[in-house]
Amino acid sequence: MTLFHPDNRNKSHRSRKFYAATEIAYTAVDFGAAMAFLVGSILFFWPEYENFAIWLFVIGSFLFAMKPTIRLFREIRLAMMGDEEDLAQRR
Repeated sequence: MTLFHPDNRNKSHRSRKFYAATEIAYTAVDFGAAMAFLVGSILFFWPEYENFAIWLFVIGSFLFAMKPTIRLFREIRLAMMGDEEDLAQRR
């Protein structure tokens, strides 16, 4: 099992599909974190929204922590996916 090897994403149709889905999830989480920090930063201009701004920073921090989690999950799954097409031809 080789983690973070670029060829893992191209082992099969299933691995390419899984890679694309996790890349979309990674980008959505990245965008969500950035927006939470941006909106939270703007809300600090008004004292009455400070509590909401703090929660947005907590949410943004959680989302930024999810990014390496998604990437590691993806790489472990891709490394575990065998090349099903080659296995089918060997039988």
